[in-house]
Amino acid sequence: MAEKMSPSPGGGITPLQQMLASGTGAILTSLFVTPLDVVKIRLQAQRTPFSKGTPALGRAGGCSQSPWRAASGGCFLYCNGLMDHLYVCQNGNGCTAWYKAPGHFTGTLDAFVKITRHEGIRSLWSGLPPTLVMAVPATVIYFTAYDQLRDYLHARMGSWSHYIPLLAGALARLGAVTVISPLELIRTKMQSQQLSYRQLRVCIQAAVAQDGWLSLWRGWGPTVLRDVPFSALYWFNYELVRTWLCRQAWLDGATFMVSFTSGAISGTVAAVLTLPFDVVKTQRQIELGDSEVHPVATSKPSSTWLLMQRIRAESGTRGLFAGFLPRVIKVAPACAIMISTYEFGKSFFQKLNQEQQLRGL
Repeated sequence: MAEKMSPSPGGGITPLQQMLASGTGAILTSLFVTPLDVVKIRLQAQRTPFSKGTPALGRAGGCSQSPWRAASGGCFLYCNGLMDHLYVCQNGNGCTAWYKAPGHFTGTLDAFVKITRHEGIRSLWSGLPPTLVMAVPATVIYFTAYDQLRDYLHARMGSWSHYIPLLAGALARLGAVTVISPLELIRTKMQSQQLSYRQLRVCIQAAVAQDGWLSLWRGWGPTVLRDVPFSALYWFNYELVRTWLCRQAWLDGATFMVSFTSGAISGTVAAVLTLPFDVVKTQRQIELGDSEVHPVATSKPSSTWLLMQRIRAESGTRGLFAGFLPRVIKVAPACAIMISTYEFGKSFFQKLNQEQQLRGL
């Protein structure tokens, strides 16, 4: 693992190779983090059982409080550190992979052991398919866009190169969120109403005819408020920490462990600083999912600023930082695994391309 990586990760490889490296990183990260979410959901369900026909509040996926209505459908938020996934159930259908009888667990380790022993090790990855459906394409778009933007800006902003990761990170995340938002809304509709693709097309056409094309980007604002500052801070701190660690270790390029450590540190800092926006984004996602299950009863969502004021009035300033520890516990290893795998993959393709060029001479 002491293999050195290029100080300019985007150089020497094609966009397709960048996409392969980021896709591999997203899959490995989801494989690692999904069991943590499955265990956390089961532990939380044990503390706050979902009784049929009775509204209950539970903390789903370590994110924030989410409504669950078992009799007529409900939703909860599932997070894998890379992406947040709204999972909608209608009449209790389709939820068995996500929520089962929680059993009697004394803690996280006990839950891991008992779930593996009585239900099989595969049950720890029961939420993986819907995670990969959104996480892989979103991550591929995001990381590839960042590398392309960073290299483009480096060629044109010599004296401002220190701030390039900040700008490239913000723009890359803005683009990824804009592309993925309609897909997230479509997936939520399919989950809540169990539509065929033909029915879905008719449903989307009716929504566009009634509310316009912008209706496909519902929830875009709160997502941008959380994800864009997080991305800008993450890449800015990542480049700083990686350069500092390489300098301290007298390295010409980052090793796997340097990238891993830099990713964990920068992810933690960004997660803490953007936590209030994460709380608001979670609430808006829950409102979005609830509106799909109960379209008549759900009121029109308030603005982000009003929602923050409401949370502060109900729970104080601490309410805006709810879920601090679960978020850091997930984001830090997820960022570390993702970025180190991505850098390793790009380093592999760089060497492969160099060898092919030497053979061609």
